[in-house]
Amino acid sequence: MKAVVIGGGIVGVTSAYYLAKDGHEVTLIEREPALATLASAGNAGLIAPGHSFAWASPSAPKELWRSLTVEDTALRVNPIKAPGMFFWGLRFLRECNADRATRNTLVKLRLARYSQGQLDALTSAENIDYHDAHQGCLYVYRDRAKFEAGVKKMKLITDQGLQQQVLDPDGVVEADPVFRPVKDKIVGAIYGVTDASGDSVKLANDLADRCRAMGVKFHVGMAIDRLVASDGRVRAAQTRKGISVEGDLFVLAAGVQSTALARSVGVRIPVAPAKGYSATFPIKNGGEAAPTLGGVDEQLLVAWCRMGDRLRLTGSAEFTGYETTYDDRDFRGIMKLAHELFPEAADYSAGSYRACNRPMTPDGPPILGTAKHSNLFFNTGHGHMGFTMACGTSKLTADLVAGRPTDIPVEGMLLNSRP
Repeated sequence: MKAVVIGGGIVGVTSAYYLAKDGHEVTLIEREPALATLASAGNAGLIAPGHSFAWASPSAPKELWRSLTVEDTALRVNPIKAPGMFFWGLRFLRECNADRATRNTLVKLRLARYSQGQLDALTSAENIDYHDAHQGCLYVYRDRAKFEAGVKKMKLITDQGLQQQVLDPDGVVEADPVFRPVKDKIVGAIYGVTDASGDSVKLANDLADRCRAMGVKFHVGMAIDRLVASDGRVRAAQTRKGISVEGDLFVLAAGVQSTALARSVGVRIPVAPAKGYSATFPIKNGGEAAPTLGGVDEQLLVAWCRMGDRLRLTGSAEFTGYETTYDDRDFRGIMKLAHELFPEAADYSAGSYRACNRPMTPDGPPILGTAKHSNLFFNTGHGHMGFTMACGTSKLTADLVAGRPTDIPVEGMLLNSRP
């Protein structure tokens, strides 16, 4: 069948790959002039089942309320810039109880672990080096009470068999010696033993080359404005200039743009943009003072990852609509982390800065499957875990297209079965 994938980030490219492996004639369309230039280019670089906790939790409403009056909160909402968030916000608040948070976390964890396995299999089969590191990730705490709460919270995922270790400051230094000079600033860490990190942009572009060898056609710089449907099927993807790309099946993997495109054929999907900030710096002195493990500072909620000769730092989730502006204030948390924990790691005067919108669902798991149209498949709403979940959701999408049994249950991810 002729398959049209809309979206050229890591989720779109992996969708194209698995569909092409199934023998479909695949065309991928990306509105930007190159692949993986938006959310995929600004992610934390972590492949982190150990950080699968749902954002919608009992503590989230308090954090959002604080963001109305305190600037430097990690989770922020601006009701003036994001007036259309009202109904999404109500659904988010509905998920902020312990039972729903647990359920959503377990759905994300199941998917993240499956996806990591698919990623490892894919990159091995295709011989792709994406600056990947497989020594685990550190979730570092600098507050004793938060550390103790984090250890209790961790039990939810360790009960599912995910390997995690509780480290004291000496254990943190043993895991990554870069923390030795700042050991006194750390009370402990949770070590996600099987978590990993890498460069999703390199992966997307190298995988695109493998796709081209299988006959996949890529059209970049082509902005799809709407979908055209009739008789319960999508017939074409159409640009603003009226150019139509017809197909037998369509996969909507366009991140935050998926919402408007779905609405063009009468489908409402609960995906909203959450703006995050990232900064990338050249590593100094051969990386002697740079972290070897990726991780997250659980106080500032800033993540870090080494990508070859660069250090990536990311932070914040801000609901401000679809804009991606930023100024120096937005990077205060990132720079605070850099100077406190990794002061000599990189040349912080030569940073590359960006803001990108991550496609968030109110409950946390991404959206898969179909809705009103039998040949329109969703693969969107991955939030801050697009890199972690991309291979898993794309393989599941290919299975759903083929009508095969999926390797893991998809309950909690299908649009029509969400509570």
